[in-house]
Amino acid sequence: MIREEELTAGPQVAPRLDVAAVGSASQLSGMRAEWNALLDASTAGPFNAWEWLYPWCRRISPDVRPLVLTARDRLGTLVGLLPLGLEHRWVNGVRVRRLGFLGETHVGSDYLDVVARKGREAEVARAFFQVLQGLRDEWDVLDLTDLREGSLTLDVAREVFGDANVRKTDRYVCPYETLVPGEPFDAFLKRTGRRDNYLRRRKWLEKQDGYHIERTEAPGNLAGPMTDFFRLHALRWSSDGGSQGIKGAGVEAFHRDATQLLAERGRLRMYTMKVGGQAVASVYGILHGQSFIYFQSGYDPAWRNRSVGLVLVGETFKDAIDLGLTEYDFLRGTESYKADWVTKQRQTVSLRVHGAGIGGAWFTQSEALGRKARNAVKSVLSDELVEKVRRLRRRKAAVH
Repeated sequence: MIREEELTAGPQVAPRLDVAAVGSASQLSGMRAEWNALLDASTAGPFNAWEWLYPWCRRISPDVRPLVLTARDRLGTLVGLLPLGLEHRWVNGVRVRRLGFLGETHVGSDYLDVVARKGREAEVARAFFQVLQGLRDEWDVLDLTDLREGSLTLDVAREVFGDANVRKTDRYVCPYETLVPGEPFDAFLKRTGRRDNYLRRRKWLEKQDGYHIERTEAPGNLAGPMTDFFRLHALRWSSDGGSQGIKGAGVEAFHRDATQLLAERGRLRMYTMKVGGQAVASVYGILHGQSFIYFQSGYDPAWRNRSVGLVLVGETFKDAIDLGLTEYDFLRGTESYKADWVTKQRQTVSLRVHGAGIGGAWFTQSEALGRKARNAVKSVLSDELVEKVRRLRRRKAAVH
């Protein structure tokens, strides 16, 4: 078992940094202010926030033991974090000790990474990886998933562990757009090619009784908008066997916690479109630095032909421009509606390193055999039938 005292790095690792570990959720709970100060001084992405990862530990994976590496300078100031969790998996009778990011599953956390003060990313990552390198007999697999492409973390991992020992895998495509400060919203609309349809649909909706859009950001006002969001999100995916993005009571509880905490930091935007007193569309957005993060959405399929989703997304772009933000990020997924609004894409990647024993190699080999079996089944099924099988599995899972 990895012990916290083993993770204290001496001068041989990084003379200017002291590396230690936080090994319990109770310790993690007291780090909010210090964590936030570091995140605000970094270039790390939105899902590295304490407000996201702490409720993930409580609601999503309580069996994963937090193992958050911290790096402090000579004055004791926190200059880096590596938010890891340790779990044990049994693969064909073999126990595998796996280190991975907190927040990596169930909630769609893109751009996970080392959190470091701006300009010290490589130094901090190097200190963390040198400690983990010295403890390779204490873990079998190090999985760092959904790093943003171009992250220095990948280069430093190759430097410390050896290029041949680091496996890189492409993960998700994330569409986004750069916003021009001060640009009129109509000029932005012309660049998207959605101007006429958006304006026509909005004009029709504005004539309907009780049409309005509510923007909720105060932590004390979230109960109603979150209830509307969960209902509309479930309706949106009901014909496809249920949502894979927000699935189960535990995930809903996580989002109620996370949105409350994000709102306390002024980082949340919930948008609800109402017509005649009834919520018909919803967008769950996050503010991070100069970026608007489109996290999830939902709408009533009965209003699909009125393009309520299109209009509400357009209003979030307008709001982002009015706020002076410089980027709008749709996160993972290349759904066609995203291409209507944005022109750029970035990739997320994952890295894997095996520990000193055989467990890591065994784990990777078992995964590869599982993928090979699944791909063999897919190869004899039509794409349409594969999708029907997926939907059937989702419906069965929803029932149980």
